[in-house]
Amino acid sequence: MTAVHDTDQPASVTPRDEPARPEPAAPLHEQPPQDRPRRDRPFSGPTRAADTAAADDARRERRERRAAWLLRVASRLRSVAGVIRPLGWVVIAVAAVLWAVALWLGWQEMMIAAAVVTTVIAVCLFFLIGRTTYDVELDLTRSRVVVGERAIGGLTLRNDTARAILPSEVVLPVGSGRGIFAVPRLAVGEEHEELFAIPTRARGVLAVGPVSVLRGDPIGLFERTHNRRAATDLYVHPRTTDLSGLSLGRMRDLEGLPVRQLERDDVSFHALREYQPGDDLRHVHWKSTARIGRLMVRQYEQTRRSHFVIGLSTNADEYGAPDEFELAISIAGSVGLRALSDARVLDARVPQGALRTRSPRALLDELSGLGQSRPRAGTIADLAGAAAAHSPQAAIAVLITGSRADPGRLRAACSRLPRDVRVLAVVAEDGRSAPELRRIGDADLVALGALDQLPRAVRRVLA
Repeated sequence: MTAVHDTDQPASVTPRDEPARPEPAAPLHEQPPQDRPRRDRPFSGPTRAADTAAADDARRERRERRAAWLLRVASRLRSVAGVIRPLGWVVIAVAAVLWAVALWLGWQEMMIAAAVVTTVIAVCLFFLIGRTTYDVELDLTRSRVVVGERAIGGLTLRNDTARAILPSEVVLPVGSGRGIFAVPRLAVGEEHEELFAIPTRARGVLAVGPVSVLRGDPIGLFERTHNRRAATDLYVHPRTTDLSGLSLGRMRDLEGLPVRQLERDDVSFHALREYQPGDDLRHVHWKSTARIGRLMVRQYEQTRRSHFVIGLSTNADEYGAPDEFELAISIAGSVGLRALSDARVLDARVPQGALRTRSPRALLDELSGLGQSRPRAGTIADLAGAAAAHSPQAAIAVLITGSRADPGRLRAACSRLPRDVRVLAVVAEDGRSAPELRRIGDADLVALGALDQLPRAVRRVLA
């Protein structure tokens, strides 16, 4: 018989009806890396970058569509507002005030007045319905005139439609103004011609046109136009004076002063040298070649054609009055035309850059559109430095400015040009009765009060 002994430590028995409990897991920092649970992390690879770029593109596209829509709305509002004339705005404002007072206070008199004004506005709007079609031809006899001359032109309107056109009005804008012509009833194939003259009181570039057919109400509240022809530019050139016989550039022409630089081909013979590959055989000196026994060629001193430079300051601070600026432009045009007529190489400059000088017409066209610039555009000294940098072969330089130009800057402008360049500084001074001539270093300075004083001043400089 076997005895059963009790022990101090009972056996571990798991009841059948109680589930087994898992052992507590160790902390994460104590678990080995391969046993740690993985956490869900957002993927930051190429897919996420592509999604971000696509979202940015979508937002940019929405902004562009919104901006385009706003531009279209603003364009429509501008076109609608352009139909209303100043009197129309006043009447619309009066109607709005009458309706507000009538609805707020309940006055029947105000309501009747508001209804009458609103009815007038609605009736006037009916006059804008429809379109008048002409075949328009605008002809300017001269597209370039001098200040003070009249530009003559003609306007021809033809009815090429299949029905008669009722009387209407045609608008011809000229610069900031406009002319209105009454056109009678035109039958099929009939035409009407209008002649006009444009007075030119100031230099500039005027846009003539576009020719528009005007539709409006009898009261003048609304007005609508249909453009029928593109605008034409009318150049109003500055006044110039004749400087014939006064050529400042004659001192360094083909027969002018030589320089120290030697050339292979020119007109001033200097010396002989030994033949080098590439030399023109026409310049071989055969007598010296026979005596020495080696090919000898002629060597020449370089001579230059006159390179003319005009520097016109447009700095507003350097001019005391608008007339001084117009005088300066006229001086620049007169000197430039003389240089071109003498077949000089001309370089005309303003602080904004170089002007077109390939022909007298191109130069005057450029001067027609010039206006005064802000002080930050540069002074006369800055302009002289730019002229020296861009025209190192210059022989004559004419610097033009106003009476308020600082004397120190004017002296610095003359000194910035090379020493072998003949410099003439011209100061436009309003109200001066006679020209004044003085020296600034190696340069000549002339002060003028009128354009007709320029020939006499140039003669004094040449003397």
